[in-house]
Amino acid sequence: MDEKTAHIHWEGRGKQGKGQVSTQTGALKAYPYGFASRFEDDRQGTNPEELLGAAHAACFTMAFSFACDKAGFATTLLDTRASVRLSVDGEGFVIDRIALTLEASVPGLDEARFQEIAQAAKRDCPLSKALGSVPEITLLASLRASG
Repeated sequence: MDEKTAHIHWEGRGKQGKGQVSTQTGALKAYPYGFASRFEDDRQGTNPEELLGAAHAACFTMAFSFACDKAGFATTLLDTRASVRLSVDGEGFVIDRIALTLEASVPGLDEARFQEIAQAAKRDCPLSKALGSVPEITLLASLRASG
């Protein structure tokens, strides 16, 4: 497998500095970020925690869908949200929690097997493994009634 890349361009000092995020695919191209979009809820840019949450939710969702396929169940609709908490840690910061929430439609899958597959996907997706130092990664998985 080939490596995926992202590029950051930053100008200025600390809180006054401004950055831009670009990805290899062009999904993000010179997208702004900085102190305000990370710590002051400025919606004009992104932040590392938001990007991490998006990546983790995407990875987990794919892992869950692939695991359902392997078990003989076709996923029809998956909605996943990731909430990433950045907390003060001494003079710095730490990501101390990621909360994943999945709502899924998987015809023929019972609740017990659904929960088993969802927890395994959370444990086994590559980003969950990479984020092993995060003290708390939770999953609330809800199976929607098929109909």
